[in-house]
Amino acid sequence: MRVRIAPAWFASALLLATIPASAQQGAKNGEWRYYGGDAGTTKYSPLDQINASNVKDLKIAWRWKADNFGKRPEFNWEVTPLMVGGVLYLTAGTRRDAVAVDAATGETLWVYRLDEGPRGAVVARANNRGLSYWSDGKGDDRILLISPGFQLVCLNAKNGHEISTFGTNGRVDLNEGLDRAVVKPGQIGSSSPAIVVGDTAVVGAALLAGTAPPTKENVPGYIRGYDIRTGKKSWTFKTIPRPGEFGNETWENDSWKYTGNTGAWPPLSADLELGYVYIPVEMPTGDFYGGTHLGNNLFSDSLVCLDAKTGKRIWHFQLVHHDVWDWDISSPPILVDITVAGKKIKAVAQVTKQAHTYVFDRVTGKPVWPIEERPVPQSDVPGERTSPTQPIPTKPAPFDRQGISVDDLIDFTPALREEAAKILSQYKIGPLYTPPIVADSGGKIGMMMLPHHVGGANWTGGAVDAETGVLYVSSVTQPDVLALSVADPKRSDMGYVGGRGGRGAPGRGPGPVATAPVAPGRGAGGVVDEEGGFSARPAPRTNTGPQGLPLVKPPWGRVTAIDLNTGDHLWVAANGPTPDYITNHPALKGIDVSNGGKPSRSLMMVTKTLLFSSEGNNLWVPVAGAGGNAFRAMDKKTGKVIHEMQLPAMTTGVPMTYMADGRQFIVVAVGASGYPAELIALALP
Repeated sequence: MRVRIAPAWFASALLLATIPASAQQGAKNGEWRYYGGDAGTTKYSPLDQINASNVKDLKIAWRWKADNFGKRPEFNWEVTPLMVGGVLYLTAGTRRDAVAVDAATGETLWVYRLDEGPRGAVVARANNRGLSYWSDGKGDDRILLISPGFQLVCLNAKNGHEISTFGTNGRVDLNEGLDRAVVKPGQIGSSSPAIVVGDTAVVGAALLAGTAPPTKENVPGYIRGYDIRTGKKSWTFKTIPRPGEFGNETWENDSWKYTGNTGAWPPLSADLELGYVYIPVEMPTGDFYGGTHLGNNLFSDSLVCLDAKTGKRIWHFQLVHHDVWDWDISSPPILVDITVAGKKIKAVAQVTKQAHTYVFDRVTGKPVWPIEERPVPQSDVPGERTSPTQPIPTKPAPFDRQGISVDDLIDFTPALREEAAKILSQYKIGPLYTPPIVADSGGKIGMMMLPHHVGGANWTGGAVDAETGVLYVSSVTQPDVLALSVADPKRSDMGYVGGRGGRGAPGRGPGPVATAPVAPGRGAGGVVDEEGGFSARPAPRTNTGPQGLPLVKPPWGRVTAIDLNTGDHLWVAANGPTPDYITNHPALKGIDVSNGGKPSRSLMMVTKTLLFSSEGNNLWVPVAGAGGNAFRAMDKKTGKVIHEMQLPAMTTGVPMTYMADGRQFIVVAVGASGYPAELIALALP
């Protein structure tokens, strides 16, 4: 069943497509045609009607509510609208309806609703970040939607009608061609839009979280290209190579036959001039145990550059060998032109959960600064074999803390420091890439690691000033505890399953103490997906820190500015004030802890004059006061807050900006538990 609201009037005609500009130049012509503003996911716009002198006058111009589009966790509405020709295009609701909205007034122009029946009822990923746009420049303007049931749907951008000549009556079944006999509903899907490169739509994939999988078998998340005019599949890039294909030997004992995942669930990026698409590939099935797929496992945890027209691999770089930390690539690659030591470079920067920034020449794949294979600690888990080395960038420096030691513990008072050290002594600790342990082995509850397994950075990624080459990245400083336990006999093929140490994850407010390992995100830690979102079941607040305080020093949430021309950090700013439950804690009476930062990731967008930053969401547990409703304009050169305003609810999607009827608008998705999700449009009076 399909329901449409036909447009009575368009604010302005859709603009003709122009010759593609370089991906590194940001959004063009006052529009926002891609999820990240441009195909390079810079999240940059050169607009400056809103600037440092008048940003204090920003007001809410209009609001678009998603109340009637089906029940869903409001804080997982991660949409960023597109804006083309005076019209916003976005997804909303449980069915991921496609919606067109007047960019100047917020009036709904049309709605497309696809009822997929049982196929759409069980979804691999409830999160969705939006739509894709294509035009032939001659009046054929199309919107691409990836449905909850994993179908690629092609719509007429003017009225929301299906393009009947695309696929079968406007749809392509994305479950087909995945090298598995049966793909069950909800086993695979998408949480990010396709990316349009020329006349090809490149589609990634998101699978069920692999924290404690029921079996070593899963569907592989292959990357595929489709002809936008016909819907015909043009190519498939197999992220788990088959025999005779490059990289197959990195899957020992024929593990390529049954292992799955290795999808690309963050947004993809592209260079429209080169015709290249950049794929951030996730890890294989089983986030914390890899004994079922020994070897380096290409192309898992790899940044892969493909020719978007043919699917041919141009270059790749594996960021983590044989991942057992769930430190897959969770952020979209960022394309920007930089000048290093006098040499101009078309670069791609990849920020990671473990707080690295890898920078490559996006044409050749050559690292801009050396990346060294360095020895790392080895696993002693039976059946496991981790890589003896991991690739570490020499520049830029990490944008968050890596590894954990007593020097990282809070020291507001000697008593708190002593208690924190006592807590830490219960866990195995070490540098980055210290592997998980079997629960209670060696007298340790589990292995404590920093950053958390959902990051440092995550899907919110970073934003870059395309004119200066300065990258802004948000991160959270919060440890995680990992331990393994013997799998249930019903899933004995896994050997071990991942689990969080029995006392829950550090830094989450006072709560009960569990005494046995639990699967990641369950029990003491709630239910968490690999994208940092929640299930509908709330999590109790638990903490391994002293007296309910965070275990490690602040800032717990931060924004870091990195000059990609030099690889140097320019500044670090806390993501807002310290949460009230910490500031008002009796153990801290008389101690200034005001600049600790909210333990949430900022969602950012850059303009010619300002960095816009929110307190953000993406929390892995609903800690009281952890998030916030603040939306800030910051000085790009110093990180100083120029203006702060309160939105009706917490920011859930990356902000975007555009011009409509002579006014610059900033639009951001907001929502919170118990608060309806809505778009907020800001503009000057």
